[in-house]
Amino acid sequence: MNLDGLLGIKKQQTQAFLEDGQRVPLSVILASGNVITQVKTTDKEGYDSVQLGMGVNKKANKAELGNGKKAGLETSPRFFRELKITEGEFKVGDKVEPADIFKPGDIVDVIGQSKGKGFAGVVKRHHFKGGPRTHGQSDRERAPGSIGQTTTPGRVYRGKRMAGRMGDERTTVKNLEVLEVKEDGTILVKGLVPGSVNSLVIIKKVGENKKFVPLYKEIVEQPVEEVQAVPEQTQVVSEPVQEPTLEAKEEANVGLEAEASAEVVEQPTEEVQVQPEVNQTEATEEVKEGEENASK
Repeated sequence: MNLDGLLGIKKQQTQAFLEDGQRVPLSVILASGNVITQVKTTDKEGYDSVQLGMGVNKKANKAELGNGKKAGLETSPRFFRELKITEGEFKVGDKVEPADIFKPGDIVDVIGQSKGKGFAGVVKRHHFKGGPRTHGQSDRERAPGSIGQTTTPGRVYRGKRMAGRMGDERTTVKNLEVLEVKEDGTILVKGLVPGSVNSLVIIKKVGENKKFVPLYKEIVEQPVEEVQAVPEQTQVVSEPVQEPTLEAKEEANVGLEAEASAEVVEQPTEEVQVQPEVNQTEATEEVKEGEENASK
């Protein structure tokens, strides 16, 4: 693709190591989701450029909603920026991926809106040295000093560096190096870029580093688990049991009855002694005689 730039969102500032052991500052920029929302030509607008949109705007006006609909988007992008082009065919609604434009080793310029610092003095704003601390000048340590000349010209030149509002202005950091382009659209840039977290930046490709040193990636070796051999178990296949027929059941019943009759053993009968019967009348008489003898 002949496009030489993309929109991105600054996500994080960190550090990393190169393969030669050098530690470098690192900026993480998310550049996925770029969509061409408008194509401008010399015949109509007087110059060739493409308008890129990125993000989602929840409070878009009618003009911004119209640009989103023309590009085939359901919502309006949050950011719109134009990038000039020299040649190539571009269509509204085409998505531009970071891997189509950038690769490790490219030299880029990053444009962003710097952080606002408020009202600042000349030492912080313009890096003035300040006055001496000795010889009675205790109140001139961070003062700007003289701001003009004598009678001629009798005024302060325009553009004189003085105290004032610092930051919150368009800032370009040049000649940064792309170290890696990830699959999710994240670009790792060597160096620091302007702006706060989640602020918009523009990345423009300006060259290529022929002495590129890639990032160091630590390879983690996972331990291989030993697989113990399990002895093979013989599988016993059970055959289906067939139900016995009626004839087999009858034969089995006859055999059981024969076995039961053979097991019966005759037990010897015990002899019972029969006592002679006693005459009841004789017994009563003997009892009466005994009572009479006792009374005498």
